Amino acid sequence: MPMPRDLGSFAEFWPHYLAEHTCPRCRFVHYLAAASVVTLLVTAVVTGNGWWLLLVPVAAYGLAWLGHFVFERNRPATWMHPWWSLRAEWRMVFLACTGRLSRHLPRTRR
Repeated sequence: MPMPRDLGSFAEFWPHYLAEHTCPRCRFVHYLAAASVVTLLVTAVVTGNGWWLLLVPVAAYGLAWLGHFVFERNRPATWMHPWWSLRAEWRMVFLACTGRLSRHLPRTRR
């Protein structure tokens, strides 16, 4: 399902975001990306070396986009809605970690 540009709210965006992440392998790559971001942030703080922060966008976007190109075969939502996409990414990760993501996924499948 193509992602419309004219979504008026995050609530409207969320189902479209999930529809673009139906492949479990793609979602897993997103979880790896999120874990990498957290690891890099903690490493930067613990070591006091801010150079680690330069790898955050590479880990976050590089891995997630790879999942889209390889597994979903679609364009990442970040390209049209970067801030909502970031928010949805962390919501998806949180729901997956708490075992509640599956409640949201069936509503997006057709």
